[in-house]
Amino acid sequence: MIEETLFEAEEKMGKAIEVAKEDFSTIRTGRAHPAMFSKVLVEYYGAPTPLQQLASFAVPEARTLLITPFDKTSLHEIERALSSSDVGANPSNDGNVIRIMMPELSAERRREYVKLARTKGEDAKVSVRNIRRKAKESLDKLVKDGDAGEDEGSRAEKELDALTKAHTDNVDELLKRKEAELLEV
Repeated sequence: MIEETLFEAEEKMGKAIEVAKEDFSTIRTGRAHPAMFSKVLVEYYGAPTPLQQLASFAVPEARTLLITPFDKTSLHEIERALSSSDVGANPSNDGNVIRIMMPELSAERRREYVKLARTKGEDAKVSVRNIRRKAKESLDKLVKDGDAGEDEGSRAEKELDALTKAHTDNVDELLKRKEAELLEV
């Protein structure tokens, strides 16, 4: 039972790390990349649809992104969704593709993105700590109910703490890399 609790906690912490990676990838740097638009939803035949399902992406230059819709009738809706998104992109439509030129980031804007990355990193660490808290409550309940001995419970708790530290360190490392990427000119 203790192993199951620890395994489940490790699995959930791993998922929290994956969510943090996805969140970090949506923060834009000086370069254009399709992941920046992963959370953009387009109104397509009355239903909000992720942009990745409606178009293909190409990056011909470092700061240029081409979006080619699979259905040409959705071109204006995609353009409208990109304009209203918080990505800060200014799309231009030539009738076949949407071209997005990513402007150079100012130093002030870079600092804002670093703050945003730190917030997302802290959210990920809070998520990992909440998973730890729930797992610890489960372990304490097992010991209290007599399903596991106190020695086993304390050993499992130390293992849980090591897991938590490893995952929070992983978030810190991801954050450090993202900050370096954001501050790179």
